[in-house]
Amino acid sequence: MAADQLIRATAADGGIRAVGVISTRLTEEARQRHKLSYVATAALGRAMTSGLLLASSMKREGSRVNIRIKGNGPMGGLLVDAGLDGTVRGYVDNPDVELPPNAKGKLDVGGAIGHEGYLYVVRDVGYGYPYSSTVELVSGEVGEDIANYLVTSEQTPSALLVGVFVGPEGVTASGGILLQVMPKAARDEDLVAILESRVSELTGFTPLLRSGKTLQEIFQQLLGDLGLVILPEVQMIRFDCKCSFERVLGALKLLGKDELLDMIEKDNGAEATCHFCGEVYHASSDHLMQLIDDLQATV
Repeated sequence: MAADQLIRATAADGGIRAVGVISTRLTEEARQRHKLSYVATAALGRAMTSGLLLASSMKREGSRVNIRIKGNGPMGGLLVDAGLDGTVRGYVDNPDVELPPNAKGKLDVGGAIGHEGYLYVVRDVGYGYPYSSTVELVSGEVGEDIANYLVTSEQTPSALLVGVFVGPEGVTASGGILLQVMPKAARDEDLVAILESRVSELTGFTPLLRSGKTLQEIFQQLLGDLGLVILPEVQMIRFDCKCSFERVLGALKLLGKDELLDMIEKDNGAEATCHFCGEVYHASSDHLMQLIDDLQATV
């Protein structure tokens, strides 16, 4: 299994920007951490891959992208947080939802998320107010919705392919590619048409990975005759969450003395689970008493 990674490329004298991601291991980690169903694994894997692809175009260190999808399907929605540094985390609202395959015989991500709802994208560039945008869902299949966001909100002709293959043994293929026509080339209708045609000929992204193709070979297949230049840097990507026991204690402290005393009396402590990674933290009565002491010392 290839390592999780992100690579960048250009073509057509810089007129086309391409980014590719292999996210198999991090999607499997998310599946295990959140005990995801097959369809929930596919939904979150596609969204995490999309988040990494979107974050890859940001310039400032520390920049991050949040993707929130809220639909009218039984899974409810999902939230993903991805960074330019190659880290990503996320969760779905109802991780155990399962549906029969759709008409194409694939996992019914659109049915699980719902065909009606909204996609929210927040870009945090590390200073000032984050840039946020909201668009209606077009299918709930994630990839089509992200591509629609890029066209409608960022006015960038884009082709996005994301996919996850999950079987009884877990996730065996996950990843995606993002192809964008840059503003200086967007007026070249022939170039846009060629790109759309090439992408439409692909039957999906995971079949390419499962056949053993590398990201470089996939780019060569799509853009090899258009002056393809694959940038040498290969960025490692991973599932990563910044939660910690100290942060949990900080959150508990905000509840105040009375609530903390109630926890000590009724539960002999407190338990908190991180939404993003599923990590469970246990705070003992002694920990809670220390928080109460700290609160009283600041009065």
